[in-house]
Amino acid sequence: MKPRFARLLPAVVGLGAVVLVLKTTDLVHEAYAEAGAQVAALTQEPVPSNKDYAGGEDDQAASASQVDVLNGLSKRRRELDARESQINTQANMIAAAEKRVDAKIAQLQKLQAQMNALLVQRDDAQKAQIASLVKTYSTMKAKDAARIFNNLPDEVLVPVAHDMKSDIMALVLANMNPDAAKSLTIKLADRLTLPQTTDAVAPAPAPVPAPQAAAAPATPAPGAQASAAPAAKPAAPPAPAPDKQAAPKG
Repeated sequence: MKPRFARLLPAVVGLGAVVLVLKTTDLVHEAYAEAGAQVAALTQEPVPSNKDYAGGEDDQAASASQVDVLNGLSKRRRELDARESQINTQANMIAAAEKRVDAKIAQLQKLQAQMNALLVQRDDAQKAQIASLVKTYSTMKAKDAARIFNNLPDEVLVPVAHDMKSDIMALVLANMNPDAAKSLTIKLADRLTLPQTTDAVAPAPAPVPAPQAAAAPATPAPGAQASAAPAAKPAAPPAPAPDKQAAPKG
């Protein structure tokens, strides 16, 4: 039995090897088939879950519209940013201009305060000077003061005469030139008169054109001119008496 078993053993081993090779070949083919199926599953186009979705050109159109929307939004965003930058620049310029205007206003107010102070000082000095002149002319003789008053300018004469006592000023007026005394009296009275504003407000009347027939008036005779000449000369008003003049401030 042993020699026979020994003779069958190589055949059995060879048969087992053949079966093993066949099994291995089948496994390799199955592995290749499975790998091919996986590659095909990965490379093939996906099947949409919604059967009504067409896909293809519609996907491209939808993508193009989304790109257009995004581009439009980006462009609008850039425009808004530029507009905001422009508004900020204008706001800064306006703020700087307001600061300069405020500085100018403060400077003008300071200058106005200085001018007002100078005007007050000038008025005080002028009042002191007028008071000194009033005292000086009040202590003079009326005849000497009247002789000076006849030639004084109005900007000095009127304030001094206004501040002098009435009894002293009456004597000075009595010794002044009648025309100068009259003019001074009128100017002293006009200091209390309000300015007339109705003439300045009322419109000026339109000029009436003269008729052509009356353009050249008839020349009067020489005798008529001689007789009319004395009548045309106005009569000089009589000089007012010194005691009836308007008395200055006492």
